[in-house]
Amino acid sequence: MKNIFLIGGTMGVGKTTTCQIMKDKLSNSVFLDGDWCWDMRPFQVTEETKEMVMQNICFLLNNFIKCTVYENIVFCWVMHQQAIVDEIITRLDTQGCKVHLISLVCSIEALKERLIKDVNVGNRTEDILLRSLERIPLYEQLNTTKVDVSNITAEQAADFIIQRFSIATN
Repeated sequence: MKNIFLIGGTMGVGKTTTCQIMKDKLSNSVFLDGDWCWDMRPFQVTEETKEMVMQNICFLLNNFIKCTVYENIVFCWVMHQQAIVDEIITRLDTQGCKVHLISLVCSIEALKERLIKDVNVGNRTEDILLRSLERIPLYEQLNTTKVDVSNITAEQAADFIIQRFSIATN
């Protein structure tokens, strides 16, 4: 049985770092960050680009599912609405798979601290702060397992998720 981890969370909560660690710790694993499918210049959110990104994400995830080499598929994206999570799941061939729906959440203070560090080193622009903070309450409404990362490292978050779902590691 394959494991598919769909890990959401607001910008700056630590999704990418946590998922990279999970990929390294899990046996026969692969990682996809949904943001890679949005890496365009100029960044344009239109109905056409939203559909293209969803198609690309699901195409890649389905190819990972079909590939016999992978047992653990780790995917992260903002996924701040239940409709986004549901749409991804309906487009995936999850037969023979266990799907784990997870949201990384944290306090306002922890998120501000993380985002300010990213802004100060030039990894993000200042406009991220308000956009990310506004999304925090949306995750409480989702049908996902919440993992509070306010006071833990990305490695601790990865270990918690792996242990919570009793997944074998390398």
